Amino acid sequence: MRVLVVEDEKLIADAIAEWLRREALAVDVVHDGDRALELLAGDDYDVVVLDRDLPLVDGDTVCRSMIESGARARVLMLTAASAVHERVAGLSLGADDYLSKPFAFTELSARVHALARRSRPAAPPVLQRAGIRVDYARREVHRDGRPVPLGNRELALLAELMRAEGAVVSTEELLTRVWDEHIDPFTNIVRVTMLKLRRKLGDPPVIETFPGAGYRIP
Repeated sequence: MRVLVVEDEKLIADAIAEWLRREALAVDVVHDGDRALELLAGDDYDVVVLDRDLPLVDGDTVCRSMIESGARARVLMLTAASAVHERVAGLSLGADDYLSKPFAFTELSARVHALARRSRPAAPPVLQRAGIRVDYARREVHRDGRPVPLGNRELALLAELMRAEGAVVSTEELLTRVWDEHIDPFTNIVRVTMLKLRRKLGDPPVIETFPGAGYRIP
């Protein structure tokens, strides 16, 4: 799942990004509304964590632009204001949820995950295929009843393959869904992570490779 954090206070933005990345989310960070609009025009995000008070282009304008363009991403709006009329104003712009500062990271994370589920077609909370069971919320993976400890990227990669329900997922799609915008498009990180994932899942091999096309779990 991809998240864009738009927050001009860099310490807060970095703290949010670090917290969400520990939960196997791909997170991009920008510090003004103008840059946010640039990324939103070219990238497909599940959730945008959007501060309302931004330089260059304010959060209200960013949110309104997203709605007008038909963006699929859900918006969690952040603000230092806690008055009811401020929250109502933010939601009336098209934001999906609203969180006042200061906030608990656990609550922000829970809201992001809830919005991410709404941004995609409904999927079961536990993914099961080919003897593999993925409980993404609990970060638990089993194969044929055997627990399989995975790193964050390995877990996210496996979840993307499981959600595809047998369809081939391209390397480009995996880069987009699992890593952030700073990843080199010519990197071999998908292949390397896939090797680690296959090794941890064990035999018999369950992930198929289609050269030039991608990967799938049949």
